[in-house]
Amino acid sequence: MISTAIAHVLIVEDERKLAKVLEEYLTSANYQTHCLYSGDQVMPWLEGNNTDLIILDLMLPKVDGISLCAQIRQQSKVPILLATARVTEEDRLLGWQQGADDYVCKPYSMREMVARVTAMLRRVQPLPQAQLAQPFQVDMQKMQIHARGTLLQLTAVEFRLLNHLISHPQVIFSRDQLLDVIYDDYRYVSNRTIDSHIKNLRKKLTSLFHGDEMIQSIYGVGYKFSPQ
Repeated sequence: MISTAIAHVLIVEDERKLAKVLEEYLTSANYQTHCLYSGDQVMPWLEGNNTDLIILDLMLPKVDGISLCAQIRQQSKVPILLATARVTEEDRLLGWQQGADDYVCKPYSMREMVARVTAMLRRVQPLPQAQLAQPFQVDMQKMQIHARGTLLQLTAVEFRLLNHLISHPQVIFSRDQLLDVIYDDYRYVSNRTIDSHIKNLRKKLTSLFHGDEMIQSIYGVGYKFSPQ
């Protein structure tokens, strides 16, 4: 299992402009991507390549998305996010029956799509302890983080935020990217909300690390975690 910082997303979308815009958003969120524009390209590509998540349009030339979903499920458990303008209950149910993991209707928000990808990968690919910045230990099941053997008293939002930061040391994240990490329900909140959560996390870390500012502000960009 790998960090979402290097996770790969396969985009299968025949609307090339839409695919390219989505690719740009995912790349800016630290994902690797590849685009395919026709249904008949998918299975041959998967035979020679690996991906961590597939965004799959239903209305594709040559082979439709529902058929592809069923074929992929016969050989892989890779998460599949269906994207389509078809919004009937029958279509959605058919997608679930063929093994889809999530479903989003067009037109969709690019920010919401990135958030869905992040949430899906977080569920299926918890980060191994060896990749965490030391000296932190994370218990994903209990949503707990220990620092130098001390249990940090964190809210659910603070847990998601700190876990993401310590899982990606030295990686700079914008406020919008961090909002996508901590909120799964795509609510509208000011990106300055992140500043408040960062302030609280810094207070909780200060006493353990003798005042070292491990969460650093990057002027005009956002934040990064820099272990001492």
